[in-house]
Amino acid sequence: MKRSAASHRSKGNNLPIAVLMKFRMIVNTAKRHYRWIEDECGVNGAHLWALWEISRSHGMRVSELSAALAMHQSTASNLLDKLVRTGLVTRNRSPEDQRVVTLQLTKKGAALLKRAPKPARGILPEALHHMPPAALKKLDASLLALLKHMKAGDRSGKATPLALMLGDQ
Repeated sequence: MKRSAASHRSKGNNLPIAVLMKFRMIVNTAKRHYRWIEDECGVNGAHLWALWEISRSHGMRVSELSAALAMHQSTASNLLDKLVRTGLVTRNRSPEDQRVVTLQLTKKGAALLKRAPKPARGILPEALHHMPPAALKKLDASLLALLKHMKAGDRSGKATPLALMLGDQ
């Protein structure tokens, strides 16, 4: 007697559904964290992460910030425009070379960062940074295999901050 497809799914391989549910939990947890950031300090998750990165490096350049945030330099520049307009960051030209622009938190930016929810770089990036290297390599390989099965040709999203993808703007 042949089993139906529904019968096979219900009795057999529930692992794809279990994995899908874990993806949903990850996205939902990240989304809740970004809402909490916005509610607590009035900036989105990408802005808070940028403030945190700038605070860790005296005289950070825009190119260094974009690399730290894993985003395109023009996206980082647009993000910085808002932080400058709101008085959280200043752009300073080097006296030695006027082409070099460095970033500095203002007192207002430092105060916001101090009272902001932690982790400042976001719950998912923080978790990934704390995973053991072997587990992270395995996860990377598994996600690459998943992308291949999805035939994900559009790579534009890889440089978009998760906070912006989840509607936290």
